[in-house]
Amino acid sequence: MSRVFIAKNVFGGYIISHYESRTFYILDYNVISICAGYLISGKRCGMNVRNATVKDVEAIYSLISYYAQLDKMLFRSKAYIFDNLQMFSVAQVDGKVVGCCALQVIWSDLAEIKSLAVMDEYKNRGIGKALLENAVGWAKNLGVDKVFALTLEPAFFEKQGFVVVDKKTLPMKVWSDCARCPKQENCDETAVEKVFDIGNR
Repeated sequence: MSRVFIAKNVFGGYIISHYESRTFYILDYNVISICAGYLISGKRCGMNVRNATVKDVEAIYSLISYYAQLDKMLFRSKAYIFDNLQMFSVAQVDGKVVGCCALQVIWSDLAEIKSLAVMDEYKNRGIGKALLENAVGWAKNLGVDKVFALTLEPAFFEKQGFVVVDKKTLPMKVWSDCARCPKQENCDETAVEKVFDIGNR
């Protein structure tokens, strides 16, 4: 069994250290998360998720463009990213942006998680999970009832408590991006959603 200790951190969250897995989490919605568990030359290598700034636009654009070229994500122009920068969060490792995610409020009861991407060489380190948890926490704080995503990797979302739903159940308003998608006639994405327990916000 992993040994665990909990200590109060300076942000008012908690640092939870799993000694055997070398994974460290800071549980706080504003500085969310997370030192992603690796040790390099005996030093902890930190990862954190934060709101994006204008300085992050180039990195976000590069990440999204890479996966868009592989037909795994909808392309976003730099103009789009600048116009919607307030929707984006980024993950940093040692000061380098290695992942991004956007949260768009669709209506009073619904928000969409989109443009979730992690650099190939940083996958399988909990970074995608940290970005998703940050977006979910953000959505809860905004007061929406549920979040959804259209994804090629539904299993990843299911591990984080999402369930697969029929795309036809989503309101028409969410399909505005589809008009720009080259696969709109043969969509291979799966719809997933997570409904919040309103009584336990």
